[in-house]
Amino acid sequence: MGIFTGNPKDEPLHYGEVFSIWTSLATGYGMIAGYQTFYNHAGDQDLKKIIEDFIQCARDEVKQLEKILKTNGVALPPAPPERPEARIENIPPGARFNDPEISAALSMDAAAGLVSCSQVMGMAMREDIGLLFAQFHTAKAQLGAKLLRLNKEKGWLVLPPLHVHHPLH
Repeated sequence: MGIFTGNPKDEPLHYGEVFSIWTSLATGYGMIAGYQTFYNHAGDQDLKKIIEDFIQCARDEVKQLEKILKTNGVALPPAPPERPEARIENIPPGARFNDPEISAALSMDAAAGLVSCSQVMGMAMREDIGLLFAQFHTAKAQLGAKLLRLNKEKGWLVLPPLHVHHPLH
């Protein structure tokens, strides 16, 4: 019987898994703080709801990643403090993120998160780690789709040049 044939939770993590989990956790901590800041800057109520969803998704991931690292004796990365709620009126207009900028940043984060999760899924040897990141991937894809709909509805979607096929005459 090989080392990776029993209960996955009893198997050792390899260095790539440890680094990926640790990096994902550090990123999650930063995302929570950043999204809390975005929430304070957002004016659109639909966008604020999606930001809340992004924060909750990141909190769910962080909780699971912390548990894995603690169980395996790996020190956790530092986490920034929670951001207090602020009134948008107290943020000077020139210092404020606007709603389309916030939405674009969230869209980029969702896309980058999909790639990151896919990389961990591809390199994981423990099935539980691969499946965990598959769950994260699915949650990010759902948030991304929700955000895409919002971007379209609000007119915030910036389209790349469209390629329209013109048959040769």
